[in-house]
Amino acid sequence: MNGIFIIAHAPLASALRQCVLHVFPDNAAGLAALDVQPNTPPEETLAQARIMLGQLNTANALVMADVFGATPCNVAQKLVDGVHSRLITGINLPMLLRTVSYRHEPLDALVARALAGATQGVMQVAITAPQNQTKRNHDQDQHQHQQ
Repeated sequence: MNGIFIIAHAPLASALRQCVLHVFPDNAAGLAALDVQPNTPPEETLAQARIMLGQLNTANALVMADVFGATPCNVAQKLVDGVHSRLITGINLPMLLRTVSYRHEPLDALVARALAGATQGVMQVAITAPQNQTKRNHDQDQHQHQQ
């Protein structure tokens, strides 16, 4: 089973982990989160990240960061090897939930699942009147019909 390591600006990483554990409470062991504090040197964050990634105790890991080019992502780039670990940025909750659901799949498939979960979880939701109809005051029919 693949490990999942979230690295993001504080407090996002731990908040995302808590959300996942709300839905999948039995997945705590394979899911780690590191909140990157604003004044912590990147070298210190990297050292802590290496320890936490090692504690996942899995052969493969998917590392997920919040923003490409920011400190969490830059640190994560130094963690992954491209073979036993991969990095995805732009983490969101639908992506993470999809990833946890399919963490038993091979790492390449897991990356594809995560990317699909991220894009499919983002959509515009329109707010409209029921059935896009206004209520009629003098309806000839005595029955309320919805079409």
